[in-house]
Amino acid sequence: LTTTATTPIWGKLADLFSKKTLLQAAIVIFVLGTVACGISQSGGQLIAARALQGIGVGGCQALVQIAIAAIIPPRERGRYSAYLSGTTSTSTIGGPLLGGLIVDTSWLGWRWCFFIALPLAAVAFVLLQRTLNLPVLRRENVKIDYLGATLIAAGVSVLLVWVSFVDNSFAWASWQTAAMLSGGLALLAVAVRVEKRAAEPIVPLAIVRRRTTTLAILGSLSVGTAMFGASVFLSQYFQLSRGRTPTEAGLLTIPMMAGILVASVVGGRMLSRSGKVKPYLVTGALLLTVGCAGLGVIDHTTPLIFLGVSMLCVGMGVGMTLQNFVLAVQNTVPLKDIGAASSTVSFFRSLGGTIGVAVLGAVLARRVADGTASGLASAGLSGAARNPEPPAVREIIAVAYGDATAHIFLLAAAAAVLAVVAALLLEPVNLRTSLDLPEKTGEAAAAAPDPGQGTRSPA
Repeated sequence: LTTTATTPIWGKLADLFSKKTLLQAAIVIFVLGTVACGISQSGGQLIAARALQGIGVGGCQALVQIAIAAIIPPRERGRYSAYLSGTTSTSTIGGPLLGGLIVDTSWLGWRWCFFIALPLAAVAFVLLQRTLNLPVLRRENVKIDYLGATLIAAGVSVLLVWVSFVDNSFAWASWQTAAMLSGGLALLAVAVRVEKRAAEPIVPLAIVRRRTTTLAILGSLSVGTAMFGASVFLSQYFQLSRGRTPTEAGLLTIPMMAGILVASVVGGRMLSRSGKVKPYLVTGALLLTVGCAGLGVIDHTTPLIFLGVSMLCVGMGVGMTLQNFVLAVQNTVPLKDIGAASSTVSFFRSLGGTIGVAVLGAVLARRVADGTASGLASAGLSGAARNPEPPAVREIIAVAYGDATAHIFLLAAAAAVLAVVAALLLEPVNLRTSLDLPEKTGEAAAAAPDPGQGTRSPA
């Protein structure tokens, strides 16, 4: 929730202040939140620590691609975006694998799922300090849109809280739904009015209204739903429907990680050579749809080979679309707006993942409950059965989870179709070879990196 709400704020700050300093600040916030997570003593403390951690994550995921965009022209950025997409996606999908290994190791425990990130964060901080040389654009009379930032964060947070709890803690048709839905939309409506009048808006509406940005946002929502949904629900499926351990469940997702890595690296290099982003977006969106559709017909006995092929398609689809929708937008905006444009697309991708996981999770829970109840009734184990045989119950739960998982991936496939539509409607363009648009402003020219300051032009 905090990652999604703060992403556009970090992006706008990157257009006003030192990107390097902001990125390092985001890492420090992440570290503080991570330590707090690892030493938390209650559920409430853990949730609060995760909220702090999420603020840092929002900065990291937005500012890394903004820093790359400030150094590398769009034509060459394809392969760099591929590396970023590969690491981001692999860590998202591979998290359950590493987490399973840690939890299954008796002398570690769940707290090390957090502590293990600390040395990586420390190395990242030091490397950035020593190697990242970005020119700082000095701007006079900078005005930060604090009111707009507050309204956007509040409106998004209210809607995300509603999505997370609806159909669980309260019904769709309830006063809580009415209050949260109307309240969240009202806050965002006021935010739009504020952004129209702000001198330095957090989300520049002129950028959002562009065709390329609008389509990239639609595609990112779909990709976010599929990617985060796959990382969450496939792990549950392998453990609860197939009886695998957390470690085994993580290992079984390797085809998806392989698809992401191969498609990201190979596709990124090919994109840089051709300079055409649309064919890769269309191909990736189609693969994502096919993969989700394949997972939409599984059950508790589906052969692992079929699962592996479907996960490979999902991974390749994510690898070819995740960062390329951002790249398409970066190609259409001047350098001075790179931060806001990039973070806006990332914001909607994160929003799609958050909402998608919440909605798909609610559907999964409802179908598992119904399937389990129906299975127990058919076996004569419901109601009066006090001590049913565990194997019989496990079989019923396995069937229920297998069927429910297939159902939610059919929904994910429907969302992926939107990514296909968005990719097809994008205008075919060649990625520019300059950092800024041809009509350079004085500010944009000043922001261009100086090769003499340690930044090397890509070969």
